[in-house]
Amino acid sequence: MGKKIGKKIAVVGAGAVGGYAGAHMVQAGEDVTFIDPWPAHVEHMRKHGLRVTHAMKEPEFTVPVRALHVTDAQQLAREQPVDIAFVCMKSYDTAWATMLIGQYLAPDGYVVSLQNCMNEETIAGVVGWGKTLGCIASSITVNLPEPGLVHRGAAKHRDAHTVFRAGEVHGRITGRAEEVCRLVAYADSAKVTSNLWGERWSKLVANSMQNGLSACTGLGGGDMLKSDPIRHFSTRLGSEAIRVGQALGYQLEDILHIEPETIARAGEGDAAAIQACDAQRFKDAGRTAAGQRPSMGQDMQKGRRTEIEFLNGLVAREGERLGVSCRANAVLTDIVQRVERGELKPDPKHITELRLN
Repeated sequence: MGKKIGKKIAVVGAGAVGGYAGAHMVQAGEDVTFIDPWPAHVEHMRKHGLRVTHAMKEPEFTVPVRALHVTDAQQLAREQPVDIAFVCMKSYDTAWATMLIGQYLAPDGYVVSLQNCMNEETIAGVVGWGKTLGCIASSITVNLPEPGLVHRGAAKHRDAHTVFRAGEVHGRITGRAEEVCRLVAYADSAKVTSNLWGERWSKLVANSMQNGLSACTGLGGGDMLKSDPIRHFSTRLGSEAIRVGQALGYQLEDILHIEPETIARAGEGDAAAIQACDAQRFKDAGRTAAGQRPSMGQDMQKGRRTEIEFLNGLVAREGERLGVSCRANAVLTDIVQRVERGELKPDPKHITELRLN
């Protein structure tokens, strides 16, 4: 296939999400440069390309890619500038990754946060709000099990669920947002959203219900669902985060295919809401490989730093600022940080034996 528009794309962070979206762009004939801080991963991509596999029936594929070490990024100074930079790093690496790529942007180039959590403000602090867009990857379920290999633990959602939601921070539908949507749509279903902040917070709620729990219990998604106390604690985490999002004035979208108010009421003890939440979550569990772990559970397994302070920690801090009680999120943040420091080992008991007033 020939080049479409000849836009030069950089993906900073060729991990699970960046690698998955970027590999599909390359497969479609786009001009993509990957920049990544994991040396073994970059070397493997250079020699063998980037391989994408799926737990469910999708065919696997490998594409030859251009991959640069962080230390090689200065080569970009001698080339045509970057039109679109996707930042796909962990939240704590957002600022330096944006600083790294920002100096190689074209005059009308821009940076897209294709990450979890709320990182647009950090990016805008480096390149300005006018060069900042966001893109949410909803229920994508991908991981990077070894150098050069991105694995998706679920089928492609296509029409069943819109995975990518690209948008401007001001909510207007623009050509830039449509271009981002076109690029990520190679990987799975995508739309332009006029509600970036509501989408962002809704995804943050979904992550806050699963990621930290997996990290501190050592369990995958399926096993967490099977445990009543862990599942109900998960609902409580989501409920608190929803109440904070509402207090911030966000227009929340469905979370884990459940209406936000239903999760909020379930976490507050409403029996009918609890039943509705549980039913939907068990139904969805059938679409994902049983052992698939949320990204923070993967990080803990690999001994990597987690994003807990950007997820449940952010919910707890914002809740405190707004006068919304977020005890479950605060307690979970503390437990995950203790596991990270090696003071505790991952264990379901951290949650099942909790006594929360």
